[in-house]
Amino acid sequence: MNNVTFYKNYVTFFELKTMIFMSLKLRKRIMRHSTFNNPVTGLIARRLLKKYILVFSLVLLCLGLSANAPLATKQQIGMFKNSKTCIVFEDGISFYNACIKDAVQKYWKYTDYEFIDQKEFEKRRTDSKYTFIVLMDGAYDKDPGGISYSYINLLLGDVSGNLTRMPEYCSIPISYAGDKGTDYNYVIPAIVKFMQIHIKNLEKDRFSISLNGLKYYNKTGFKDKDLLVNIDKIASNADSPEKIKTAYPYVVKMISADEIQKELATDPANVLFNFHVGPPKAAGAGKCFEMIFDIEGNLYYYNSRKITNDNPDGFNLKDFNNIRKRNS
Repeated sequence: MNNVTFYKNYVTFFELKTMIFMSLKLRKRIMRHSTFNNPVTGLIARRLLKKYILVFSLVLLCLGLSANAPLATKQQIGMFKNSKTCIVFEDGISFYNACIKDAVQKYWKYTDYEFIDQKEFEKRRTDSKYTFIVLMDGAYDKDPGGISYSYINLLLGDVSGNLTRMPEYCSIPISYAGDKGTDYNYVIPAIVKFMQIHIKNLEKDRFSISLNGLKYYNKTGFKDKDLLVNIDKIASNADSPEKIKTAYPYVVKMISADEIQKELATDPANVLFNFHVGPPKAAGAGKCFEMIFDIEGNLYYYNSRKITNDNPDGFNLKDFNNIRKRNS
């Protein structure tokens, strides 16, 4: 595991857009008051306030962009197809190494690739002719539990050599840092496929992805598909078919991670599966992440949230409700 921890900004673009919206409401209120009392000064106030709102909005947007690892620019996205993608192995014997190697050999089609170790990564990461699939630890700077998570990152080499400045194509959580479990094995093939889909979408719709992150992919298409959910990763408010039916009318199968792996191995049609990442049970705080993929690597749902006593870890009824609303 790379021992450099990068920090994810907790201010989302949704929050930035909300702040801009509130500023626009304030602008209208001030303009109405100024125009009523003095038409001339009201006109001047309107012009000045328009400039203020524009500058304020741009500053907020730039703050949001700069707080996280930089999203690859249009030019850097174009550089990807001509790069050589280096898959960075973890030091020592690693279950992750075996999973990522098998998935890349079977499903990576976009660029030439090579498997490298950490020492070779240190040599190459300053060179932009290489892109990297690398596992890194990341934490949210306001995470109440102080929990770090392990992300699979797709990065472009950067002359700075600084991991937090390397242009990022995508970043997907697979576990909390230090987790020795192997529950992520069934999702690695989908992630490898998804990365290639994501690059193509960045080429044509980078702006929307920069605003929405992985929620850009939240979509319809659940009605005619079976949803496989890890029975060990379901919240208590959704841990039975009866509870789920109150929020989600479509087919759900609650099975173990091993059973999900076996079912996906049969290459089933019309099947979606959930992948959950959360902190250790003893932590009692932190964040959790929910993803739903199909076997072709298409991402159908992404969500992340704080864990609280009232909103415990696990795929919950709110997630089912979010999906149903998009598919009604």
